[in-house]
Amino acid sequence: MTKSNLPVADFSVNTYVGCAHACKYCYASFMKRFTNHPEPWGDFIDVTLWPDIKNAKRYVGKEAFLGSVTDCYQPCEAKYKRTRALLEQLQGSGIRISIATKSDLVLRDIDLIKTFPNARVSWSINTLDEDFRREMDRGVSIERRLEAMRQFYEAGVQTTCFISPIFPGITDVEAIIRRARGFCNLVWLENLNLRGDYRGRILDWVHEHHPHLDSLYRDIYTRRDRTYWSELDADLRHFCTDEGLPYLRNDDTQRARHGEPPVVVNYFYHEEITPEVLRASRRC
Repeated sequence: MTKSNLPVADFSVNTYVGCAHACKYCYASFMKRFTNHPEPWGDFIDVTLWPDIKNAKRYVGKEAFLGSVTDCYQPCEAKYKRTRALLEQLQGSGIRISIATKSDLVLRDIDLIKTFPNARVSWSINTLDEDFRREMDRGVSIERRLEAMRQFYEAGVQTTCFISPIFPGITDVEAIIRRARGFCNLVWLENLNLRGDYRGRILDWVHEHHPHLDSLYRDIYTRRDRTYWSELDADLRHFCTDEGLPYLRNDDTQRARHGEPPVVVNYFYHEEITPEVLRASRRC
């Protein structure tokens, strides 16, 4: 339980160091320099141990975000169960939890997660194309993520489809929303951020597989031209209007309820995600 500077929660929780999902675009790969591991990011895992939480009630009214720089339900969780241990220690404390994952292993803990007030689970999905997904991460298939989302939704747990990162010219945002809208309360949109040391790796991949997009990626990531994102924003606003979906930006607020269309929230720019924006999303 680390006190968080993120506006999304009071505490960030990472039950492992490193992540076997090895996403090519992982913003958290900067953590490697703090680990003394010579292996590439994605090829090592450290299991986190801590003394049992004796007074969990001190967290009443607070919120914990599980998975800020690692996936708490990556494959090793099946063996070590550190995430489950933490949930068991926090159960009944009154703390709210949000979980971000690319896994369906989280289904194992659905009964436990349901006991937390206003619990939310989100799955990162930035494609419906399994070939592209396999190029970018070692997580479970998109269909398995969507099925896990459906089961949580039907169990009454708040679910989020996190369309992140959006690869310009590659990610079909509208298709993903159509696929997930029946079993998610919230859709988040986030741009591909190429500020990390993976920038060259991603641009090389785009050049090799989609050379026709080279000029677009130069415009966005070298010239810092936001035309693509502005046009996508406008297109999605029209799409959501046609589909009967609320589309929010900035500090708009609207609560998403079970059985109603999901709220779609545009967060495109990392550097412009403010505490006010995130507080608005927490009310959805």
